[in-house]
Amino acid sequence: MAKMQRNTVLVVLSFFAIYFIWGSTYLWNKIAVTELPAFMLAGIRFVIAGSLIFIISKILGLPLKITKKQFKNTFFAGFLFLTFGNGVVVWALKYVDSGFAALEVSSQPLVVLLMMRVLQGKKIQPMSVIGVILGITGIFILVGQQEIIAQEGAILGMVLIFICMLSWSYGSLFVGKADLPANFFVNTGYQMLSSGLSLLLISTLFGETWSSPTQWSTPVIWSMLLLIIFGSIVTFTAFNYLLRIVSPEKVATSSYVNPIIAMILGWYFLNEAITLQSAIASVILLTGVYFINTKKSLTIFSRFSGKRIPK
Repeated sequence: MAKMQRNTVLVVLSFFAIYFIWGSTYLWNKIAVTELPAFMLAGIRFVIAGSLIFIISKILGLPLKITKKQFKNTFFAGFLFLTFGNGVVVWALKYVDSGFAALEVSSQPLVVLLMMRVLQGKKIQPMSVIGVILGITGIFILVGQQEIIAQEGAILGMVLIFICMLSWSYGSLFVGKADLPANFFVNTGYQMLSSGLSLLLISTLFGETWSSPTQWSTPVIWSMLLLIIFGSIVTFTAFNYLLRIVSPEKVATSSYVNPIIAMILGWYFLNEAITLQSAIASVILLTGVYFINTKKSLTIFSRFSGKRIPK
């Protein structure tokens, strides 16, 4: 599919959404999952968000008809991103802090690069190699904290979040190439509605106890509203838009900024501790994103290759 026309303002706003608003969703999910079953929470969130997207699309006169192939692709993408990729992360938040979860997910750009190398044969640039090394080092420092590992269910939560990150990474590559609805807003609606229904089915099969919104506390109600409007409709639409405009590894860099936002919000609102190791890990990971994104060449590699370094 041909690339959509790039709108600089829209690209900037979309990056703001996936960097900062998405970083806040860890806090909102953490608040909600303390009272609500994880898959029910995620299912309700995406069913309502997907339905609202279709209503808005109808009002705006956007065509909702898609081909069978496009429906299959949106369903598969929704499974990778939302049914599994998000639903299981929400479940894992019962066992790990929101900031820690966001920091672990920050290894996604590394996996995207490696997947692009293995699946697409794309060469990893020397500067990106340094970014990968820094990222792996940061993750090693992060998960090596004994006081966190010792918490009940923490290791299981870490493993599940890592698997979800693999799902998101592959989904990022899949969406960039797949035949999907031309309008990224409609595309988001199909992914969310299908994933929301799947999550509610999973919730039922797992025997989760459902509750009425009238029984939810005020913080949970506000968290759900913010997740639906900003964490789902606004941010996931921006995410799908960027995947068709810029390269997947650039979109994946949101997982480097998200942890900083999540750590600050978790510390401020939930009194989550920010350990020295977590702070060091975040600095190393953020440094890694610079090396992955930079287009500059390393002097030593340029000399060996005989290429002149651009000024």
